[in-house]
Amino acid sequence: MKLPGAVGVSHLRVYDTEGPDGLAGGTPHLHTVCSEAYCVAAGRGAVQTLTPAGFAETPLAPGVLVSFGPGTVHRLVNGGDLELFVVMANAGLPEAGDLVVTVPDEVLDDPAAYSEVATVATDAEARRRRDLGVEGFLRLKEGGAPALAEFQRRAVGIVRGRASAWKAVWEAGPVAATRESGHHLAAVAAGDASHLAQAAVESAALGDVAERRFG
Repeated sequence: MKLPGAVGVSHLRVYDTEGPDGLAGGTPHLHTVCSEAYCVAAGRGAVQTLTPAGFAETPLAPGVLVSFGPGTVHRLVNGGDLELFVVMANAGLPEAGDLVVTVPDEVLDDPAAYSEVATVATDAEARRRRDLGVEGFLRLKEGGAPALAEFQRRAVGIVRGRASAWKAVWEAGPVAATRESGHHLAAVAAGDASHLAQAAVESAALGDVAERRFG
């Protein structure tokens, strides 16, 4: 099902198990291409972020909207029954691997070790990935902007080989949607209403639209 602007939408219940620093929540990571936004549906919590401007913690409560671009390291903290609607740019790219978990350097330096951590099939493996992500997140927070810049550079190196495949997803999604809007604008400018005859309604269960892999 195509959504406006070729975005992806999913419903996320944030992990309620505690990480190594005692905070309950998800796996810290960044995206190299995709922007992301949260619309809080229920519960309380926060999103902790690392950008060149430093560390920030944005409170989350029902009705709050938060948006951030690629390169933003983000970590969801569950203050109680936190549920979000997540909007991702470039539907399909996050599922194709546009994220890098903030694991410690010793894991990031070993491609096999990183792949093992990033690929999970059980709850225990997911908790291990989250805990390693939090450990690396705390190191990046302590290291400030230079540490973040180095992690961003290395993150691009990890996913670089996927970029050519991602381009096809991007062209079939956002690029095609933009071109379609251009055709519609040209038609309206010419007084041509024929494209409006294609009006239709689609619906789907939210779980069928996109799968959320990381919280």
